[in-house]
Amino acid sequence: MSNAAVGLNWECVSQVFVTDLWSDHTPWPFNQLPRSYNFLVKHGPLWKMTYYGTAPRVVHQSNFAATSTFIAREVAKGLMKYQPDIIISVHPLMQHVPLRILRSKGLLQKIVFTTVVTDLSTCHPTWFHKLVTRCYCPTTEVAKRALKAGLQPSQIKVYGLPVRPSFVKPVRPKVELRRELSMDEDLPAVLLMGGGEGMGPIEATARALGESLYDENVGEPIGQILVICGRNKKLMNKLLSIDWKVPVQVKGFVTKMEECMGACDCIITKAGPGTIAEAMIRGLPIILNGYIAGQEVGNVPYVVENGCGKFSKSPKEIASIVAQWFGPKAYELKAMSQNASKLARPDSVFKIVHDLHELVRQRSFVPQYSCTT
Repeated sequence: MSNAAVGLNWECVSQVFVTDLWSDHTPWPFNQLPRSYNFLVKHGPLWKMTYYGTAPRVVHQSNFAATSTFIAREVAKGLMKYQPDIIISVHPLMQHVPLRILRSKGLLQKIVFTTVVTDLSTCHPTWFHKLVTRCYCPTTEVAKRALKAGLQPSQIKVYGLPVRPSFVKPVRPKVELRRELSMDEDLPAVLLMGGGEGMGPIEATARALGESLYDENVGEPIGQILVICGRNKKLMNKLLSIDWKVPVQVKGFVTKMEECMGACDCIITKAGPGTIAEAMIRGLPIILNGYIAGQEVGNVPYVVENGCGKFSKSPKEIASIVAQWFGPKAYELKAMSQNASKLARPDSVFKIVHDLHELVRQRSFVPQYSCTT
């Protein structure tokens, strides 16, 4: 739920401005919106009620109209501070108010406004607004939703979900990556993660994996585990204290996720769109163990129906699936890896930036280029 502002000069030197428009350029209580989102998501029923309750157009449009009465002046000051030539929104709640401001100031023909949708399938209707210059959709499913919302085909581009450029680089050998991560170089590996905060049934899943990946008959492990705990130090310390039967590496917050994924053969995670997109680029079969109501619901069938992975909330069932993949159903793991790679769009961020450049070049020949989200 963050918003950023970016300023770039395409000629030679890039200037980058980062701001959160809701937190930095709206009065109380609107500047508490990002914090309230985190609270609502942690309390599922409240978020579900909020998400679906505001989905009807008559509801959210009237809400934005009322809200803009109180925040338009501050948001306008925030936008104009950067004198943007282009505005890029990566937030579902930052289309209606900025576009209302631009229209009132007669700037719709001067400033390019674009939206980069960051949900893979189901997404809130507030992502879409008929006045945008361009709407970048990660999948054809989202593009269909944009058309249904009233956007024209010329406004829509399907380039995939933008991920960090580091995922575009060639994958280093698995053996080399495992060696650097202190992992066993030969055993197949599963990556278990719960986002930056290390949320979800990670401990229970890790323990179940520890049992299922150990062959009691021969007294040897058939696989290994790499656990990413994020900022959850309590979880990290707990896992480090366990006497494991199989090789287990426990990490805290990592900055090179592309290397962790490259060292493994499959991944267990909640249905976050960014992680799914990154896993597909690495060709990792995905086991989804949870999702946020609303925007992440559609990510489950997106993964399962495309033959890229499975869904289960049961740690024991998840552990059994991985054990099968590392044993008698290795063929299934290979097939899902190939399916994931087919859906991957590693160059999406570059296609989006190239199109943004073209939009600005067509609209104006002024060299200073700015973006706000």
